Amino acid sequence: MSYMHHEAQIVLPEILRKARIRRPVLLGHSDGASISIIYAGTFPDSLAGLILEAPHVFVEDISVASIAESREAYRKTDLPQRLARHHANADSLFWGWNNIWLDPTFRNWNIESFLDHIRCPVLVIQGAQDQYGTTKQVNAIQTKIPSASATILDNCRHAPHRDQSDSTLLAMRHFLSTTMKSHSYTR
Repeated sequence: MSYMHHEAQIVLPEILRKARIRRPVLLGHSDGASISIIYAGTFPDSLAGLILEAPHVFVEDISVASIAESREAYRKTDLPQRLARHHANADSLFWGWNNIWLDPTFRNWNIESFLDHIRCPVLVIQGAQDQYGTTKQVNAIQTKIPSASATILDNCRHAPHRDQSDSTLLAMRHFLSTTMKSHSYTR
């Protein structure tokens, strides 16, 4: 149940250390955005910025319903083959993710407390028709981090980088060129 915490607090710091990357801008999508939030809340002085694409800070009914649908798609369509093109062990990856999110005890998962410690500039990009989360995620982030910028994209589901690539890149470019240059890295 704590795989995102492990990735954020153990794996990611070690990768950054070994790569000698200091004060990066983390870009995370979905669970990767949640991992970025946990990292930023755990190591608040280590980042220059956060770009969060379709982040989750708590579990919503829409998330659980769509993840249950993805389970059926994995069983009945070519989804395993499509994932295998990008992942060495697609079955392990998919079932590990799917089983955790559908476990009834995961319904209480919540990382909003990590938002309290984030001090770097933040951009949130959310698809208006995201089947895995709603703008309630964005609202929760902006409630805790009022300076966070948000871009909500119409005609966009869970993958803004794919569904609205030009708009997503434009928002990221704007964030990096304006917010990052003028921000003193404190909230």
